[in-house]
Amino acid sequence: MEELIYSGLGKLGLAGSVPENSPSLLARYGELLLEKNKVMNLTAITEPEDVASLHMLDCAALLNCAQLEGKSLIDVGTGAGFPGLPLKILVPSLEVTLLDSLNKRIEWLAELCKALELDKIRTLHGRAEEAGQSPALREQFDFAAARAVADLRLLCELCLPFVKVGGHFLAMKGPDSGEEVRRALSAVETLGGQVERCYDYQIPHTDVTHRVILIEKTAHTSDKYPRRWAKIQNAPL
Repeated sequence: MEELIYSGLGKLGLAGSVPENSPSLLARYGELLLEKNKVMNLTAITEPEDVASLHMLDCAALLNCAQLEGKSLIDVGTGAGFPGLPLKILVPSLEVTLLDSLNKRIEWLAELCKALELDKIRTLHGRAEEAGQSPALREQFDFAAARAVADLRLLCELCLPFVKVGGHFLAMKGPDSGEEVRRALSAVETLGGQVERCYDYQIPHTDVTHRVILIEKTAHTSDKYPRRWAKIQNAPL
């Protein structure tokens, strides 16, 4: 895994800008993930080579569209830690909050961060629509990120309330998301954002192309958002 990650970082043009130990740390993360996955459902990707490319290098590609050094990021619905944990390993000065609604995952991520000896990283159990109304979290982050399969309109309502004015929401999507982005434009504007650009990239060692949608936070989000999850689902903005 480590050699694949190292060469993949080179293909992404990142080899000289990340810590020397990051390939080994990412590989160790992958090993611990696969070990834990035997007793907890964390990932459907179970081959080490695929973990290296489709998890670690996929997340690493975000560094080519966002300057994260010395910034803060909340990973909304982090699951097994993606993309927040790989970004933390690659950019140690980044302050990361991993938010997930399943406490078992959060407990494992806390153990994992200790095993990898990472600091300036926080694991938080909670639902995004509730956490987004908390004064301690609302509009407190330079970046929010999500790698979820939910529709972009729903993701924006869950994620943009966490972002400071002037910050960005990084939505990880597929390359065929053009219509989804178009449908979300009104929601983005309502929530105080605007779509800045889309960044397409091929994941090294694969023929898979993914897209990051960069949404800039240009105004404060109204206090009435995010709404309750059932309302978000049943009546998307």
